[in-house]
Amino acid sequence: MPDAPILPLRTENLGFRANGVAILADISLTIAAGAPSIIIGPNGAGKSVLLRLLHGLLPPTTGRVIWAADATRRHAMVFQRPVLLRRSVLANAAYPLKLAGIATDAPARAALEMVGLAALADRPARKLSGGEQQRLALARAAATAPDLLFLDEPCGSLDPAATRAVEDIIGTLSARGTKIVMTTHDLGQARRLAGEVLFLHHGRLLEQTPAQNFFAQPASPEASAFIRGELLW
Repeated sequence: MPDAPILPLRTENLGFRANGVAILADISLTIAAGAPSIIIGPNGAGKSVLLRLLHGLLPPTTGRVIWAADATRRHAMVFQRPVLLRRSVLANAAYPLKLAGIATDAPARAALEMVGLAALADRPARKLSGGEQQRLALARAAATAPDLLFLDEPCGSLDPAATRAVEDIIGTLSARGTKIVMTTHDLGQARRLAGEVLFLHHGRLLEQTPAQNFFAQPASPEASAFIRGELLW
């Protein structure tokens, strides 16, 4: 019998405080299956914290995160600066399979093929370039075929060519049915990838709307200013 879908993912009045400072407040949203959900907003808006709350890396101060079904081991996360083991490329990609008790490394090899790193399977992972390391992080996350993949600024430190390669991989994963929830500071990237946009400002969710609507006619003055490239405080 197939597993029940873990989406939609919902939050109710989600909030997070650190050292007495409110980072996020009253975040209520629904993440459904389909095209990528891209989270944008000024620096300090709380984008990365929101991803960590959704993924379970941080406990919320208020509110709650609600999955449609048991989501244990069915979602993964990739960070802007991947942490790689002192092992080969293949061993890194196969690591989550071992944690899940999967004896074969075939899914890891398939993931490396998908990201264009199959020929480097035996190379030490930390000898890869920055773009290759990020592709390896994506392969490692994809090896267990997660239903949802959280990406925190995955292209934030990459050059244009490496960024294009990562975006192509994201497109492939999305086309295969993996739900992508991703933060980015790059409006061009958001336009290229987003099915919907979630706009955060000062720790609050001001908009969640189809990408075409957001970029054509944002509903909030803050989002309009952000799209125009104006500084928001």
